[in-house]
Amino acid sequence: MEKAHGRVHKYGDNVDTDVIIPARYLNTSDEKELASHCMEDIDKSFVGKVQAGDIMVANKNFGCGSSREHAPIAIKASGISCVIAETFARIFYRNSINIGLAIIECPDAAKEIADGDTVSVDFDSGMITDETTGKSWQGQAFPAFMQKIIDCGGLVNYINRETA
Repeated sequence: MEKAHGRVHKYGDNVDTDVIIPARYLNTSDEKELASHCMEDIDKSFVGKVQAGDIMVANKNFGCGSSREHAPIAIKASGISCVIAETFARIFYRNSINIGLAIIECPDAAKEIADGDTVSVDFDSGMITDETTGKSWQGQAFPAFMQKIIDCGGLVNYINRETA
């Protein structure tokens, strides 16, 4: 994993895990089923318009609320390749890495990127480019070990590979 590229789905502040995947769907761990309900309480059209490789952008405190891993799983399974936000709730940040969802904090990019823009992210450098506007921002690059975890599809897969 070196880059992400896709159309942006933009959200605001304090998008909590109950909005990302409503609690009424937590009776399953099937990734496709979770993805089919991703964001439905905040954006009913999300699952119909998201494409593999798309990028989610949000403002402050993305992923706050319950510590469930279902939220980043639903986002990843929906086809989102990366989430960019001003800030993430800490447990969501760690859960995302653990399940292999790329996330990057960059306040200026999160504020300026608009819904529907096309964005690319270079994970090696942390560079975020809005191809629609031509603007670029320096986000925080992933350390090599975190890139390896994401490349493997999550922490469990990474550990299994390293111990094999």
